[in-house]
Amino acid sequence: MSEKRNAAIDCLRQQARKIAARQPGADFYKDFAGEVALSEDYFQTDGVVCRLRAFVESVLDNDFGHGMAHSQKVALDAGALVVIEGRASYFSPHFITEQVRLAHCAGLLHDIERRRHDHAKQGAIYARKVLSEYPFSAKEIGDICVAIANHEAFATPEKMSTSACKLLSDCLYDADKFRFGPDNFTHTVWEMVEVSDISLQRFVALYPRGIEFLKKIKHTFRTPTGRQYGPQFIDTGLTIGWELYDLMQTQLDLSV
Repeated sequence: MSEKRNAAIDCLRQQARKIAARQPGADFYKDFAGEVALSEDYFQTDGVVCRLRAFVESVLDNDFGHGMAHSQKVALDAGALVVIEGRASYFSPHFITEQVRLAHCAGLLHDIERRRHDHAKQGAIYARKVLSEYPFSAKEIGDICVAIANHEAFATPEKMSTSACKLLSDCLYDADKFRFGPDNFTHTVWEMVEVSDISLQRFVALYPRGIEFLKKIKHTFRTPTGRQYGPQFIDTGLTIGWELYDLMQTQLDLSV
């Protein structure tokens, strides 16, 4: 990457973060602060999750905007969603705790094969091999793998045989799609551009197509909580995205 191209990308990233800083925080984190904190506590203290986190950190490619930081955010939000939806469905506290662990593991592993074609299905295959070394039942491993296989947008989901499997799958999906809001413009896009050979002029030309994709994501959330709060993530991302697009066209020199 040329020094000028690198500087231009960094400028765009900084502008995006300034725009993002002016936006209101997501209501999800305010309205469910207790559930978010509970998920964080489990994530930091559960021995199985800590062991898997260390493994994933050692093997996950930290590029394409879907590295360890992304995976941890997805894991944490998936865990919080499991608590919210599990309580709404009157599942027992013990069952919810077990499902939070599965959600954390699914979140950590969901993009483990990000570089490969059909990465969700390939990730599920990889996860099954990894999890065979962990203290999970065959059903628990199966549910984690189905959730990973089902996290891709606009793909036909694999069959979910139980309510527990559907809960895990839907919560992982929504947590991943929360990242298509502000995160997409403060981190993901620039990490993807940095490792690609696309010119910035081409990037700007394709940019509106990416915005249209985000609009479609807005209507795909699967849990009741995701359907209520997910669109705000996307709308905030769209606000950032369009303001940044205006800057690209009027104020920034991208001829590198």
